[in-house]
Amino acid sequence: MDKNSIKLINSIDFWKSEIKISPVGGGITNKNFLVEDNLEKYFVRIGNDIPEHLVFRSNEIQASNAASKIGVCPTLLFHDQSIQVFNFINGKTFDSNDIKNNLEEITKLIKKVHKKIPDQLVGQSVIFWVFYVIKNYKNFLESNQSIYIKILPELLEKSIKLENTASPFDIVFSHNDLLPANFIQNKDQIWLIDWEYAGFNTPLFDLGGLASNNEFTEKEEISLLENYFEKKLSSELFLKYTAIKCASLLRETMWSMVSEITSNIDFDYVSYTAKNLSKFNEAFNEAFKIN
Repeated sequence: MDKNSIKLINSIDFWKSEIKISPVGGGITNKNFLVEDNLEKYFVRIGNDIPEHLVFRSNEIQASNAASKIGVCPTLLFHDQSIQVFNFINGKTFDSNDIKNNLEEITKLIKKVHKKIPDQLVGQSVIFWVFYVIKNYKNFLESNQSIYIKILPELLEKSIKLENTASPFDIVFSHNDLLPANFIQNKDQIWLIDWEYAGFNTPLFDLGGLASNNEFTEKEEISLLENYFEKKLSSELFLKYTAIKCASLLRETMWSMVSEITSNIDFDYVSYTAKNLSKFNEAFNEAFKIN
């Protein structure tokens, strides 16, 4: 177990007694722990700002607090620059099948996030604009002599085509990282955790990310969109959605490319890059009927 993390957890002025610390697996940008303090359990996230990914903990804390106020995120009980302590949710962490089996409830949860969180925000918030993120990643990868440097012009050209196809845009407050493991269900409800990428965005980014992260069929995508928008799906909206879904795959691909350079977390980023690049190219070719 990471000695520095253990030292940090023990050092904060929050605990009431001697604590027991256990690592929680799954994090690929943070280190996560279960902490037992007498009879109480807490979930602890450790992570600094990650400027290359435009992750700033002050924004995550603001989003987490707002999400807690509308009842979709566990309560943030303590934080400083590098550590966050939440109520521990004793429940099932979702996989893709769980997402599909609970899609109606999850769609309502996403709409609640999009509509209600802005009412609870205090102070400066951010916009998570996927097409800017892609350009920022391209610049970083070029500056750091990435092994993918030769394909970056092609990826940017495709990104521009996606942005033109998807515009104009509606804007809501989005989670922007709807991996199945960020949903936890206990006897009370489904909770949504991990708000480090949260910010104003098109709702299609959350919907496209949810679909691509969980291998939705086209039928499942249509059901998701019609439930979310509460109307019959038009061909124009589906094309915009498809473009944003492609952009979310490209962003995930380039996130992994950057992480290959910068991350010290034990995770196979090279394989993750290859997997997402393949998914992106396949989705892009399908969207624009390229053989």
